[in-house]
Amino acid sequence: MGRVFEKRKHKMFARFDKMAKAFTRIGKDIAIAVKQNGPLPENNPKLRMCIQNAKGVNMPKDRVDAAIRRASSKEEKDFQEVIYEGYAPHGVALVVECATDNPTRTVANIRLHFSKNGGSMGNSGSVVFLFEHKGVFKFAADKLNLDELELDLIDAGAEDIQREEDETIIYTKFSEFGHMLKFLEARNLEAKSSELQYIPTTTKELSEPEQDEVLKCIDALESDDDVQNVYHNLA
Repeated sequence: MGRVFEKRKHKMFARFDKMAKAFTRIGKDIAIAVKQNGPLPENNPKLRMCIQNAKGVNMPKDRVDAAIRRASSKEEKDFQEVIYEGYAPHGVALVVECATDNPTRTVANIRLHFSKNGGSMGNSGSVVFLFEHKGVFKFAADKLNLDELELDLIDAGAEDIQREEDETIIYTKFSEFGHMLKFLEARNLEAKSSELQYIPTTTKELSEPEQDEVLKCIDALESDDDVQNVYHNLA
């Protein structure tokens, strides 16, 4: 009984950690969007996207509003978006997206995470060529009628549409991301998330113990407060 309770407790804390990380990430996205184009969603497409993504992870509206107010104040830090590259154990390529107010601190921490977990940090351009930068739009499965919309979505820039059991995922080229955002807004179609992601062009097969070593490195990077996303080419 005690072991079952411990497992449930571990899962609950993991879920809370994941939610807290998602809220922090979106809070930084909001700060960057507001600093770039102001606090009014109607005049700021990037902020509208952030608000939509916040809904997708059930971030409370009062927290979203507070993040916008903070970002509008002079006291709020200026975050820079920075990308680092490197290899996890067994040659798995990693692209690490960060939002930081102190790049010197961040690069030192990222290098430490790599070295302590059997990886190595690379130079700019060392692994990013193994990925494609794409727009990724995720919808609940019942939110899109693809029989009616598929051709329009393709016209709006959809490069690939994947139907899964509980969601539909639309991929666009980087250059078509804004075009798709405008199309979805015009049709009042709300995605669970709308993001630019690094999608690997090839993947690497590893044994289960080797995968565990890679995932340990990824977990260490994702736990860093300055890290927004970690992309990899592990199969």
